[in-house]
Amino acid sequence: MKLTFIGATHEVTGSCFLVETNTCKFLVDCGMKQGPDDYENVEIPVKPGDIDFVLLTHAHIDHSGNLPAIYAKGFRGNVYATEATCDLCDIMLRDSAHIQMFEAEWRNRKGKRAGKEEFVPAYTLEDALGVLKCFVGCEYDQIVHLDQSVQVRFVDAGHLLGSSSIEVWITEVTDDQMQTEKIVFSGDIGNVRQPLIKDPTYIDEADYVVMESTYGDRSHGGRIDYVKALADVIQTTFDKGGNVVIPSFAVGRTQEMLYFIRQIKEDGLVHGHDNFKVYVDSPLAVEATSIFGEHRIDCYDDDAQDLINRGVNPIGFTGLKVSITADDSRAINEVEEPKVIISASGMCDAGRIKHHLKHNLWRRESTILFVGYQAVGTLGRALVEGATAVKLFGEEIHVQAKIQVLAGVSGHADREGLMKWAGSFSAKKPKRFFVVHGDDEVTVSFAKRLEEELGYQAMAPFSGTVYDLAADKCIYQAQGILAPKKPVVTAAAEKVNKIYARLLSLGHRLMAIIQKNEGGANKDLKKFANEIEKLCDKWDRD
Repeated sequence: MKLTFIGATHEVTGSCFLVETNTCKFLVDCGMKQGPDDYENVEIPVKPGDIDFVLLTHAHIDHSGNLPAIYAKGFRGNVYATEATCDLCDIMLRDSAHIQMFEAEWRNRKGKRAGKEEFVPAYTLEDALGVLKCFVGCEYDQIVHLDQSVQVRFVDAGHLLGSSSIEVWITEVTDDQMQTEKIVFSGDIGNVRQPLIKDPTYIDEADYVVMESTYGDRSHGGRIDYVKALADVIQTTFDKGGNVVIPSFAVGRTQEMLYFIRQIKEDGLVHGHDNFKVYVDSPLAVEATSIFGEHRIDCYDDDAQDLINRGVNPIGFTGLKVSITADDSRAINEVEEPKVIISASGMCDAGRIKHHLKHNLWRRESTILFVGYQAVGTLGRALVEGATAVKLFGEEIHVQAKIQVLAGVSGHADREGLMKWAGSFSAKKPKRFFVVHGDDEVTVSFAKRLEEELGYQAMAPFSGTVYDLAADKCIYQAQGILAPKKPVVTAAAEKVNKIYARLLSLGHRLMAIIQKNEGGANKDLKKFANEIEKLCDKWDRD
């Protein structure tokens, strides 16, 4: 029985692992790499058509996003996941396919003018629809026999609706003896006390553990009162006559925000703005919110269940509006009264949120509230780090809205939560931990921490590493191959960028002063115009 590490090794995204037994070959996760690459991933070393089945921990694209790609290359086995994960993948993989096809169309339109070869998308909508027919829903905590040598159990990982850690038992004949090894794939381990969904399930025995380490080097800090913090932002913004714009991930984070706002409304925490409107402007988020409601029995925590027993929808309330069509979306910004707008994408790099930023970033009275991680290179990260002007749809927008961050909101366990999960294997101590799904240095440091504090044998494998689980030995230990890097922006160039941003900001200030002087004395306006004309003549160097 062999375990080969394909993706999410010394990186956070692209989760994918191949397991080979005497009777079958299967993947655990088949995720898409997202964001900048640090290391190259090896190709799956078997033909997709030879893969018997896939086990999927949860619906996030960095765990599920390449399933249509292997379907396009011949995979026709079953994909086993929880019922909620199956339902979320139904909307998320279709959405991902649309993005792939749109990007290909855009690149080919530009490439054709430049004489470039046609860009082929990773997969099409037909591929996504095809692989979705392969999904098989499984209940939590039920042992499922998938092959004569493999049985599995999905347990709640507390990270996302339907997310799971997967226990895998493999039985083989070795030297005329039956040998069973239990491998636990952690998936993404959730943060405790998240709204709606349950806390992570702790597993007490394993022979091997493949464990994520996303936040293995940091603590979320003390838990703040998110309801009060969000209510304060809404109150302050509405009192100024502005909008609260929340860039939010469509699946998971949007539903958490709705949970908080429902409580704000129920407890009357925003005064003077009774029945304020909340717009969810994302078709994907609207569909995901519906799926959350469908899985309230199998996935909601006790607090959410208590609300349901009282006849209360935990993520529904008076004043909640959903936007499906482009016309619906445009109409939101025609509503003059203060409102909350929740829209995707969460990092502002695509989607309808960019339109809402265009309408609100220049308004001093509005607030842009970030409630999730902003990756380097995204528009969201630039705003959080203090950009004074940004370009949206070819137009320079001066940033005057208040930029705030609701700190600590995370679906991932921090280092204390990860260590608690790792320390739960009291009934049977694992032979070895394989630390994955973390940044380069984090995987190494967390593996070391597991050794020093919990006494485990641990390693942080690179993509391509192969481990013999029956013999407990590494067959091939790969070395990380660095991915080609984009040109580095020098300190001098960065300085130029900051100076230009300052110049742009002053340009907006000048425009504001011009508008302020409307109706002034003609003599003064003529003098002002002459000074600006001289400046333009001096610096217009074309």
